[in-house]
Amino acid sequence: MTPALTRTYRAVRRRVPLTGQAGMTTAEYAVGTLAACAFAAVLIAVVRSGAIKTALSHLITTALAIAS
Repeated sequence: MTPALTRTYRAVRRRVPLTGQAGMTTAEYAVGTLAACAFAAVLIAVVRSGAIKTALSHLITTALAIAS
């Protein structure tokens, strides 16, 4: 490397902070969004099942009975 190129390289390195990756890239956002949607779909399917509906209804009824 020539001395001029070395000086230029060092000058640029001083200006650019040596930090790690601070955020997600577009691809990581896409994967994260897809995972969140898949989790939401599974959660909706579970909550809509008969057993869960019955348990939630019983829980709410019991809580309202205790409150009044």
